[in-house]
Amino acid sequence: MKEIISRIENLKQGPIRTLVDKRIDEFRRMRARRDKALFSELCFCILTANFNAERGIRLQKKLYHDFPVISRQGLVKRLKEEGYRFPNVRAHYIVEARKKFPLLKEKLASVDDALELRNWINSSIKGLGFKEASHFLRNIGFTDLAIIDFHIVDILADNGLIERPKTMTPKRYLEIEKKLQEIGRRAGLNMAELDLFLWYLETGKVLK
Repeated sequence: MKEIISRIENLKQGPIRTLVDKRIDEFRRMRARRDKALFSELCFCILTANFNAERGIRLQKKLYHDFPVISRQGLVKRLKEEGYRFPNVRAHYIVEARKKFPLLKEKLASVDDALELRNWINSSIKGLGFKEASHFLRNIGFTDLAIIDFHIVDILADNGLIERPKTMTPKRYLEIEKKLQEIGRRAGLNMAELDLFLWYLETGKVLK
C-alpha cells in the first residue's frame, strides 16, 4: 500500500492534480444539468460496461440526442454501425432505462446517501451493477463510491493488496471497496479522486 500511496503523492504535486480537480468539478456540475445530460450519462455507463471507456465517450457524444427518443431497433442499428460489441442487449437496457428515469430523478432529488442510491439503481435499472451504478453516481457528483473495474483490480492485485477475483460478486466488490477506502483515507482522497489517480497510474489517462 505504501508504494501506491507514494506514487499518488507524487502525482498530487504535479499537473495531474489539476486535471483530477477539473474532472471532479465537472462531475459536481453534472447534477444540475438538464434531463438529457443526466440520461446520456446513464446510457454512457450502460454502454461502457466491459467496453473501452474512450470508445464509450465517443459513442455518448454521437448518440447524445438520440438516447431519449430512438427506437430499440434504431439504436441497435446505430450501435452496430459504430462497431459496438453488445448492440442488442445494451439497446434493450437503454430503452428500459427510459421507463425508470423519472423515478431515478425523484430518488436523486430526495436521497443524499450514495449507498442507498447505488443499491436502488443496482436493483432497479437493468445493465447497471455495483460498478456501473457507482460510475454513474460518481459522474454526477457523488464522491464516496468505488468504481472497481479491471484496471483497479489489476493495480491492487499487482501490489499484493488483494487476490484477483475470479468473479466479482457483490460481497467481493464491497470487500475491495473497503480496501480502496483505506487507501483513500491514507492518501487524503475521496473515492472519486482516488479512482482518477489510480486510473492514471494504470493507463496514463484521466477520463471519466
